[in-house]
Amino acid sequence: MTRTGGPLDGNAIVLAAAKASVSGERLPELVEQAQATLGPRREEYARRYECVHGDETQEVFFVEEGHWAELGEELGLTRREWAALRRVHAEHLKQLGGDLDRREEFETALDVREVVVIGGTSP
Repeated sequence: MTRTGGPLDGNAIVLAAAKASVSGERLPELVEQAQATLGPRREEYARRYECVHGDETQEVFFVEEGHWAELGEELGLTRREWAALRRVHAEHLKQLGGDLDRREEFETALDVREVVVIGGTSP
């Protein structure tokens, strides 16, 4: 399966686009931009944050609230753009939680933290 936006599930992108104030065409571009920035930081994230899931396609980290705002500022994104990215990553986590029978646990964690999904080495 080809994954638009790297490790992020296409359904998560569609759901986030429907709820975000960013166009469906723009969101995949933002996802790719974020992955290009996050990929080289994988080791830093692994040292600093809790990895709640990892496989050959992705690593999923819980990060502090405000993380996406800071990353968005670094990337020169508008509030709407970084909020859309935050939503995509959260939607991906919820879907992953369903697949792993951990949805309730992951949704509860999102009440106090944000999530970052970084693509693995396999497409």
